[in-house]
Amino acid sequence: MTKSEKVNFVIDTLQELYPTIPIPLDHKDPYTLLIAVLMSAQSTDVRVNKITPLLFAKADNPYEMIKLSVEEIREIIKPVGLSPMKAKGIYGLSKMLVEKYNGVVPQELELLEEFPAVGHKTASVVVSQAFGIPAFPVDTHIHRLMYRWGFTNGKNVVQTEKDAKRLFPKELWNDLHLQIIWYGREYSPARGWDLEKDIITNTIGRKTVLENYYKTKKAR
Repeated sequence: MTKSEKVNFVIDTLQELYPTIPIPLDHKDPYTLLIAVLMSAQSTDVRVNKITPLLFAKADNPYEMIKLSVEEIREIIKPVGLSPMKAKGIYGLSKMLVEKYNGVVPQELELLEEFPAVGHKTASVVVSQAFGIPAFPVDTHIHRLMYRWGFTNGKNVVQTEKDAKRLFPKELWNDLHLQIIWYGREYSPARGWDLEKDIITNTIGRKTVLENYYKTKKAR
């Protein structure tokens, strides 16, 4: 299989498995998505989706959010972990939205990255899922699968994002990054992974996986 054939196989398989693609984090607008994505760092989407309704019942826009104290926000979001940092980030970005953007979340990636506690991945998720602007946010699932498929060297997420954007058509980025996340969770997890059930890796990435396995075995 050529690299191009492998890429097409991935696209076709993911589109067959996920013709409609659910958004992992519950939200109603760009602001609530931004907050949900920020809260999801080192947490699970399931846990975040249980906590955001509690937070948004008190404040679902930046004007209401800054009426709460950082400590009040922290108490509500404590179950998602890293609550001190996340509470400061939520309050800080809400304040910045009110003071600088009239409460409206900007669509530009570079502007979003200027907000407290908002990194490149969070900003990329917001522009792609809230505004439909092509982006390729790389989470642990995408990073792992791109390496297993032999599409990247696995050194860091920055390189993985560059490789994904180079290999996949831009008009498919927003769908593909979500499809790969769902596929990683269902068929190619980090733990309890069964290569035989992982049709994509088994078809295009087996050589990479086996080579890595034997390298690791030799190093022991």
